Amino acid sequence: MAVTLKQIAELAGVSRGTVDRALYNRGRVKPEVAERIRKIADDLGYQPNRAGKALAMTHRPMKLGVIAQATETPFMHLLRSGIDDAAREVSTMGCEVLIREGIGLDVDVQLQLIDELLAEDISGLAICPADDPRIKKKINALVDAGIPVVTFNADIDDTKRMCFVGQNSELAGRTCAGLVNAITNDGGLVLPISGYHYNHSHALRIHGFCDEIKKSFPNLRTLPAVYCQDDETTTQELTEQTLRRHPDLKAIYMAAGGQAGVSRALDRMGYAGKVRVICFDLVPNNIQNLLDSRIDFLIGQDAHTQGFQPVMLLFDRVFSGKSPETRYFYTDISIKNKYNV
Repeated sequence: MAVTLKQIAELAGVSRGTVDRALYNRGRVKPEVAERIRKIADDLGYQPNRAGKALAMTHRPMKLGVIAQATETPFMHLLRSGIDDAAREVSTMGCEVLIREGIGLDVDVQLQLIDELLAEDISGLAICPADDPRIKKKINALVDAGIPVVTFNADIDDTKRMCFVGQNSELAGRTCAGLVNAITNDGGLVLPISGYHYNHSHALRIHGFCDEIKKSFPNLRTLPAVYCQDDETTTQELTEQTLRRHPDLKAIYMAAGGQAGVSRALDRMGYAGKVRVICFDLVPNNIQNLLDSRIDFLIGQDAHTQGFQPVMLLFDRVFSGKSPETRYFYTDISIKNKYNV
């Protein structure tokens, strides 16, 4: 016999209406009460009437909010395509996905976009967050108000967010340290290039890379990381400045967007093929530079999944009351060279 909301309510010691609100995010319920209700529902194997729920949503459509970086880079174009695909899929069940984009990871802009989405009465939020105390406080306030939050592409520590979808950035950085060691032979000087100070994933990529070199590859030395804001022109300028100061540079570890700027700088200064390069993201320009031997390795991180999965996880939580299986949905760390791209 199918489990009913009434049975769950009796076991949880709450009203049927409270169970309904907790499982379908239709109103405010104390987080600890909502979690107890969801656990009881899971333990009993509760299956919601999806058809009935979908019919009800035609009268009051569910709204999910997404805050991403503006599609300034090829990687973000791929990630946005994942968001759009998920939005189309959930729209068949009466769910509307409201997408907002901000340039870079400006904290004030992100706070403003969150407030805009709250004014639209969203039931869940997916965000590529700036790593800032104000964003942490805002995420926790959303969860306390019964609005689940999923982070994607970049995570944020010490929050009540439901889960993270993206690459294990620290492990990716360590992977790249091993690759740099393998292709530099006798070691030497390495330049790490990051994107934004507020990007947690960029910071972890740099930390994992530099820490692994320090621990495992004493023949390599890292310069202090520089920040390019995912901009090709800035990346080119930073690379050229470094080459003028350190003509013996052996490798560049590009942990962010703006990768084309590295190739242009190496071409312009006559270092193409002499300075080894490792970059992230399987996007067309990077792939061409890989095939042309301007880049030695590309690290893929499945941009489409990073856009698609957060929306689907939020939809399952709000629509069915289903909690994710893990707090970390890590995408692949794929290693490509010119022969297997």
